Amino acid sequence: MSKIPQKTIFNYETLVHATAGAAASIFAMSSVYPLDMIKFRKQLEDKELAEKSTFRGILHLLKMEGVESLYQGISPVVITLGVSTFVYFYTFHGFKSRIPKEFINSKTDLFLSIFAGVVNVLTTNPLWVVNNRLKKRDKDIKFTGLLDGLYHIATTEGISTLWNGVAPSLMLVSNPAIHFTIYEALKRKVKVQNATAFFLLGALSKTIATIITYPLQVAQTRQRLIKGPRMSTAALLYMLVKEGGLGALFKGLESKMWQTVFATALMFTTYEKITQLVFKLLLGTARREHQMVA
Repeated sequence: MSKIPQKTIFNYETLVHATAGAAASIFAMSSVYPLDMIKFRKQLEDKELAEKSTFRGILHLLKMEGVESLYQGISPVVITLGVSTFVYFYTFHGFKSRIPKEFINSKTDLFLSIFAGVVNVLTTNPLWVVNNRLKKRDKDIKFTGLLDGLYHIATTEGISTLWNGVAPSLMLVSNPAIHFTIYEALKRKVKVQNATAFFLLGALSKTIATIITYPLQVAQTRQRLIKGPRMSTAALLYMLVKEGGLGALFKGLESKMWQTVFATALMFTTYEKITQLVFKLLLGTARREHQMVA
């Protein structure tokens, strides 16, 4: 009797999930990038935007800096986001495919989400450091893209600088972990397959995760912009509180909620539909091949 081959993390289904996730994240971020820019500027205590609502902030930038200011650094951001999402989804679904279905539940989803998040942070943090520098519009920046940014920072400030913000980033693994766990649990519970349901489930799960972890996201943004030695996350959070009370830890939250909740909901809707389509096409191809053989 021949042995049944063991399934590895390197399989076609995992590749489909990862590719669909990357494509969906690029599409979603491109759709809401101006909201992300407003959130980023508010986190940096931009005085011109501090007291403005998200949409008034967009109008202000359009008037004072032009439409290009709303899309500053978009190219490296979507590339990095695509890479980051691919790594996360491949790790999550790759290892999930090794677990028997009867053992898959919210606990395994939580563990896999944390593991995938750690792998993602450690591999892609340098790309996000370069992204934040490009988005800041600093006249002293000597690079214009991801590769030359990585080389410039590594050679002028030290390789370790590329991992600035890695501590809050690792702590922020809790964000996708909470999000994925809630999303997967809700999806199993309501068992829906339509775009509206995917959108609402993605929005609800991301809202909860974002509110809980937002102070760490503010610390992460600040830390990635620090040149040279890193400041501890605790010290950075304390400094932010001293700057403006507890409210300083939630700078840009309104913009973040508009951007991340809508983008995530849109991303998960697109991702689910892409995977459904691909697997449906593959199933149809497999059936046709089986009929031809028979």
